[in-house]
Formats: sequence, structure tokens, C-alpha cells
Amino acid sequence: MMATSMEVDTVKSNVMASTGTSGSVSVSLHPLVIMNISEHWTRVRAQEGKSVQVLGALIGKQTGRNIEVMNSFELLFDIVDGQIVIDMDYYNTKEEQFKQVFSEMDFLGWYTTGDGPTDSDIHVHRQICSINESPILLKMNPMARHQDLPVSVFESVIDLVNGEATMLFVELQYTLATEEAERIGVDHVARMSTTDTGEASSVAEQLIAQHSAIKMLHSRVKLILEYIKAVEAGEIPRNLDVLREAYSLCYRLPVLNTDKFKQDFYNQCNDVCLMAYLGTITKGCNTINQFVNKFNVIHDRHSMGRRMRGLFF
Repeated sequence: MMATSMEVDTVKSNVMASTGTSGSVSVSLHPLVIMNISEHWTRVRAQEGKSVQVLGALIGKQTGRNIEVMNSFELLFDIVDGQIVIDMDYYNTKEEQFKQVFSEMDFLGWYTTGDGPTDSDIHVHRQICSINESPILLKMNPMARHQDLPVSVFESVIDLVNGEATMLFVELQYTLATEEAERIGVDHVARMSTTDTGEASSVAEQLIAQHSAIKMLHSRVKLILEYIKAVEAGEIPRNLDVLREAYSLCYRLPVLNTDKFKQDFYNQCNDVCLMAYLGTITKGCNTINQFVNKFNVIHDRHSMGRRMRGLFF
């Protein structure tokens, strides 16, 4: 993508285009992607015992100038001469797998963690361009302390800087695109992860109320069924008014017995279960990370105590 009349913004970084440059696409970001990146970084940090950079691929749909980032998966990479080199064989394997499951989604770009775009990101972005000629970069800072969402999205442009063609980043504006299942899962996980008392979230309370209503409906339907069976067996006299109302109620049921309703219902159930599983994994990784940090502190204290005793004896 060629940008015209652009200058390097010396106030920010030598990899960012001037502030007057605007993006060419609009991005919609699903919360599932943010949760995947957070879980990826938290897990690797717990395994390595320190904060490390992680990389992954972004998949979704693109319609014209509108990009919808819907999911992501991890990427493997090596460090060669201080530079990140992506394992393309691993990507090709993962691409075949996600195409079998998400056939309607395409590769849109990549994600990583850190504060802001760097020269290393430019080096990785050039490799990603071999897969998609106009990829986007999503960068998240897990160590950010402010209240805003620590996520930035960029696209690349090519401009002449000092007579040479140079790849630069342009920041894109994005919006959060959430479905009902994602809103339920994210709200539930957010409320449950901020308390240690085990108190139920507002979503859990609402589900309890719905469970009570469904339980009561089940008991009423069971009562009607037992009445009809008793009338057929001749155990009680027949009441035509009650039978007509029961028939009218049964006539409405085929509306919920269509293929479209079943497909939408199962999709919603699967989405809610997936978000709950991801939330549980993220919370478990956070707990393990805290446990490892406390274990390291106690181990260091014991080692220091043994060294101090060795000085006096």
C-alpha cells in the first residue's frame, strides 16, 4: 500500500507514519481475540517465570474496507541473530487446521505483546506480508496500568524516507464487536475474576432466575401431561375447555422445532461454553502464576537464610 506526501513523525518512533496519516480500513475486534492473547501471554509468562513476547495470527472476515477480527491462534518463532523468524511450516499446518473448522475465515494479520511498534515488529511484519500483502498488526500491552483497553491496531504503508522505500505503521481506530454469548461470558469472567469471595456475578444471578422459571414451566407442563394421560385412561372426567387450551398450547410448539432454531440454539450453547472454558483457563493460569511467584520468593528467602547461617558457623 503506497502512501502519498507522508513524513516520519520524529516525536514518536521512526517506525510510525506522521500523525496526519489516516488508516484505509475500519476494524471490528471481538473480545475472544483479546482473551486469547491474554491467556497466551499469561501461560507463557507462568512457564518462563518472566514477561516474554508472544506472537500469533489473526483470522476473521474482510468485506471491502471493513475488517472483522473474530479469532486467533498462536505462532511459533525462533530468534536468529537477535531477530524474530516465524516458523512458516507450523503456520501452514495451523492454516490447514483452522480452514477445516473456520472455512469462512481468512488470515488477516498477526498479534504480539509490548508497549508500541518497534523495528523488530517491522521485521516480523515483512515476513507476514508473504502470507497477506496487507496484514494488520494488533499489539497489546498486558502490563498497562491505565483503565483503557491496552490494545492498538496498526496497518503498514510504504513511503520514501531519505530516498529509500521504508515500511511504516499507521494506527487504526477499532470498535468492539460482541455477540450476545461473548457479552455474557466476558461479563461473567470479569466479575468473577475480580473477587475472591466466591460471590455470584450478576450473570449467574440472572441464570439462576431463568433456571427457576424453566423449572416451574417444566412442572406445569408435566401437570398437563399427567392430566391428559389420566383422561385417556378414563380415570377422570373429560373437560373440553381444558383440552382445547392444551391443544392450543401444543400447536405453538412446532415453532421451536425447526432446523434453524436448533442450529442457532446449539451455536449459542457452544459459544457460551467456550467462553466459560476460556475464562476458567485464564483464571487458572493467573492463579498458577501467583503461586509460582510466591514459591520463588519463599525459596529465595530460605536460600538466603542458609547462606547467612553459613557465614556464622
